[in-house]
Amino acid sequence: MILIVNKRLFSGRFKGISLWPFVILENDELKKDAVFVNHEKIHLKQQLEMLVLFFYIWYAIEFFIRYLDCRDSMLAYRNISFEREAYRRELDLAYLKKRPFWAFLKFI
Repeated sequence: MILIVNKRLFSGRFKGISLWPFVILENDELKKDAVFVNHEKIHLKQQLEMLVLFFYIWYAIEFFIRYLDCRDSMLAYRNISFEREAYRRELDLAYLKKRPFWAFLKFI
């Protein structure tokens, strides 16, 4: 389910977020961006296969480790395995139909 919220909730760096079972976007126009929506749906799949809570725990731990390594929050974010998978596969709109279970592990 896609929700549109007031864009002040976003810092300017991000246009949306996936919080299972929702994709939350800063504006209605983003719903038309198939690549962006696909990126967020990849995250929904990741969250579901990790029973949601474990996704957020893993995400936070991996962000922290990557941040300690590079001391740059955006670089740490972009190198989280979940993000690496989503960014690398977002252009493939059929990816979720063929995506293997726990595919993010290839991006650690």
